Order: sequence, then structure tokens, then C-alpha cells
Amino acid sequence: MSALPALQWELLDHSAEEPVRSGDLVSADAGGLPIYRVVGLEGRTVRLDPAREHPSAPVMALDAFRWRGRIAA
Repeated sequence: MSALPALQWELLDHSAEEPVRSGDLVSADAGGLPIYRVVGLEGRTVRLDPAREHPSAPVMALDAFRWRGRIAA
């Protein structure tokens, strides 16, 4: 059985030019659910990896998220 990789959570800097990138994991709460993967950026909104029950990728305001997760090395 393989272990899931650990995530390190860091606060998003909403004032940064690029607070998230495509491929980043984001959440409203560090380690909280739901956790989304960013698949695209559109200004101050993010397109998120679609859930199985929703075939189109949802678009949400970047301000809805406070944390970015990265796989721990």
C-alpha cells in the first residue's frame, strides 16, 4: 500500500501578482475540505478541477481561498 504525499499549507498572498498557479491546491482552511486543484486563472477568479458529479470546471473568486497546498518534499 502506498502512502499519500503530505501537504504543506501556506497562506495565500492575495496582493501578489500571481498568488496561485495552475496545478496549485487551494482551500478555505488549511487542510480543510474541500480542497480544489486550480486548472486555470481568469483575472481574480480561478477555474477549478471539475468534480465527478459536475462535468464542467467551476469558477470561483480567488478571495474565497486562504491557503495554498504544496506536496511536502
